[in-house]
Amino acid sequence: MAREHAHGGGHGHAHGPGRGGDHPRDQNGNPLDLAAYLERLESPERAAWQKPDALVAALGLAPGATAADVGSGPGYFTLRLARAVGPGGTVFGLDVDPRMTELLAARAREAGLANVVPVLAPGGDGLPPRPCDLILLVNAFHHFPDGPAYLGRLAGALTPGGRIALVDFHEGELPVGPPPEHRVTRAAIDAAVAAAGLRVAEEHRLLPHQHFLLLARR
Repeated sequence: MAREHAHGGGHGHAHGPGRGGDHPRDQNGNPLDLAAYLERLESPERAAWQKPDALVAALGLAPGATAADVGSGPGYFTLRLARAVGPGGTVFGLDVDPRMTELLAARAREAGLANVVPVLAPGGDGLPPRPCDLILLVNAFHHFPDGPAYLGRLAGALTPGGRIALVDFHEGELPVGPPPEHRVTRAAIDAAVAAAGLRVAEEHRLLPHQHFLLLARR
């Protein structure tokens, strides 16, 4: 399965009927044509349904908070999180692809964001270097070979009262996202959340094609 985020470069499945599955890929499942991939990832079409600014606003991050973006890619959400927590906060951007962590570092410098810390996670299931108030997983959960186990590990990386924001595609035929057979059902997500010792604390109806769940420890 193509892994364009979390285990690979950053919140993929940007848009289009091919869903990114028909391009040559490296050993991590990331497109070899980085420029074309970034164009899809950061297109206005994707922004229209991903609603990145509204999504980050809905997280309600406090100034000075510590957050992590698992599958950060070049910083589509990471830089937005960094602005939300302000200069007193920290955002870790985890990615398996060194091209992405290097690009994230460069983009953070260009944006004047000194609170972004790229973290290379070559195993694809890394953890932030210190406990976080929020851990963001966008279009990532359906790629983990053992979702409950990794959610449990992420839960252990939360501060007291910390949350995991899980955003992933609905079931059925959609104009964007991975093929239906690669998606995780809501029932499977709920089972994984429970197995990880978590609960759905809040559910947003903001996104047209994706679940948007805020998870907390039980």
